[in-house]
Formats: sequence, structure tokens, C-alpha cells
Amino acid sequence: MKLNTTCITAALLLVAGAAQAQSAGTWMLRGGATNITPSVDSGNLSASSASGTRIDSDGNTQLAGGITYMLTDHWAVDLPLALPFKHNLTGDGAIAGAGKIGETKSLPMSLFGQYRFGETNAQFRPFVGAGLTYAKFYKERGNATLTAITGGSSSNPTTLSLKSKLGLTLQAGATVALTERWFAEGMVSKTFLKTRGTLSTGQTIDVTLNPTTFCLGVGYKF
Repeated sequence: MKLNTTCITAALLLVAGAAQAQSAGTWMLRGGATNITPSVDSGNLSASSASGTRIDSDGNTQLAGGITYMLTDHWAVDLPLALPFKHNLTGDGAIAGAGKIGETKSLPMSLFGQYRFGETNAQFRPFVGAGLTYAKFYKERGNATLTAITGGSSSNPTTLSLKSKLGLTLQAGATVALTERWFAEGMVSKTFLKTRGTLSTGQTIDVTLNPTTFCLGVGYKF
């Protein structure tokens, strides 16, 4: 009886160990923070009285997380999650000194295929991934500065909109095992994204955003 009990206990420990590794069938949940910073390359505002009228955008950090599912011992599907990001739009080029001219919120929705290197129970496990990101822009707002630049008035202020677009994203990162189930994860990604801004005056501006994303978080696998 003692031998049988010992064998059963050992078998259960082996099963538990397999479940705690990053092996096929493992779910990994994480939470932390994400920073998105665009690398803006702006075109010129169409039909503008000031030649070389361009725009720029700042970055933003929000609470974020994600879900990863291991399809095999090395291949995984990853779904990042985050609160909406808020970006200030500023003048550039001929209006570089204008300061803030508007703002927008963005909600990037991505899905990645990942390849994770090393053994399933390795303490440090790097990965690379590729996927698609749909950047949803909403709640765009212009201000009095934008209205003045584009010839609007207080009674007829200039409004703006940004077209939501789909882009390719490449990522690289790593997980570090903290305990059998808890882990830390860091990731950097680059999205290749272009969009077009349209003003209520009928003017348009094409902008390459190509944002870089940095993520840090702590997770639990089961």
C-alpha cells in the first residue's frame, strides 16, 4: 500500500509540473502597463495657406494585460488587452510652434502568433511574434488653435477625424518564471500603420504613425 501511495503521489506531481510549464494547452493571463509612442512622419495639410503644415503626436501609457494560449510546446496565440490610449496632436513643420491643436483616443486591437524558444519549463523563455493590429481612432477633437490655423471661426470651429486602419505588427519579448505559476513578461513591438486625417474644412493630411509599443506585466499560468 505504501508503494502504491508513493507511485500515485509521484504521478500527481509529474502531472502538476507539466501543467505549470509553458507547454501545449497552457493558458497565461497577465496584467501590467503598456506605453505606445508613435514615430510620426507627417505629410502636408492639403490646400493650406502655410506650406509644410504638418502634425505630430505624443505617446501614452495605460493599464494593460493579455491572454496567451499555448497551441504546442513552442507555438502560441496572444491577445493583448488595454484601456484606451489618449494622444495629444501638435503642430509640426510650418506650425511647429503652435503647440497642441487637438487630441484623439486610440484602441489598438491585436492578435499575434508567437514562437517561444527553449524548454517548456525554462525559467527564461524568449519569444518572437507577428500579427495584425486594427487601430481604432475615436473622440477626435480640435481646439481653437486648429480652428485659427485652418481659417475657421468660434461660431464654426474646425473639427477633425482620423481613419481607423489595419497594420502589420512584429513583436519580441520574454517571460521569466517567478514561481511555478507566476511569471513576469516584457515585450516590445512595432506596428506599421498609416492613416489619414480629415478636417471639416475639407482639408486632409496623410500621416505615417508606425508606433512602438512597450509592455511590462506580471502573469499567472494554468
